[in-house]
Amino acid sequence: MGKLEGKVAIITGAAGSIGRKVAEVFLNEGAKVSLVDIDGSTLEEVKMKLEYENVLVVEANVSDEEDVENYVNQTLEKFGSVDILFNNAGIIGEMGPIHQQSLENFNKVLSVNTTAVFLGMKYVIPVMKKQKRGSIINTSSVDGLRGSPNMAPYSASKHGVVGLTKTASLEVAENNIRVNSIHPAPVYGNMMKTVHQSINKEYESQVEKKISRKIPLGYYANSKNIADLVLFLASDDSEYITGSSYRVDGGMGATS
Repeated sequence: MGKLEGKVAIITGAAGSIGRKVAEVFLNEGAKVSLVDIDGSTLEEVKMKLEYENVLVVEANVSDEEDVENYVNQTLEKFGSVDILFNNAGIIGEMGPIHQQSLENFNKVLSVNTTAVFLGMKYVIPVMKKQKRGSIINTSSVDGLRGSPNMAPYSASKHGVVGLTKTASLEVAENNIRVNSIHPAPVYGNMMKTVHQSINKEYESQVEKKISRKIPLGYYANSKNIADLVLFLASDDSEYITGSSYRVDGGMGATS
């Protein structure tokens, strides 16, 4: 019997590398899964590759309140409950010092990275309260626990996720709902490719090597490293853990 047998999970940002891997791990552990992303065509490809029946695909803008309410309602209509919310959708945005950042970029990054986390919890928590159970995992970043030059909107948005996580955990503990945040180091995938290109489009491999030298283990995380932690926090193995910030960062936290 799988660790998530009979449970229903919503995964936002499901078209990305982390979302895909978490969906695969959850399904292997017996969960029914709703895949949510703004990229509907890629979501359908992900669903086909997973080759599981218990998968719902919902195209949604996670920073739009109506879309969020809709993906929660569709999940309830399809599966009857929501036991796990993995608030994972996120973007890097434009890079540069604060005095060169546009308000438009700042607002866009906070909308996807922070407002979406708030909205996801707003509509899932009432469901979990009725059930008297649930686990919410919010994706922050190593940059949600430190400063990060030239990434002020991203860093601010990920710090905001920490505040939302801790506050929510206190509000819902009496209902047996747990809320935790994860803080990945750089992860192989499209997001880091965007960072590499923003820094130096012609020498991406050199940029990766430079960033990797700042990680004590010396290399980027992969999606499975993140998925294994998310599974732990989603399952009953972590039944006494809430309001916590979990690093999966190759030792980066030991330097700060």
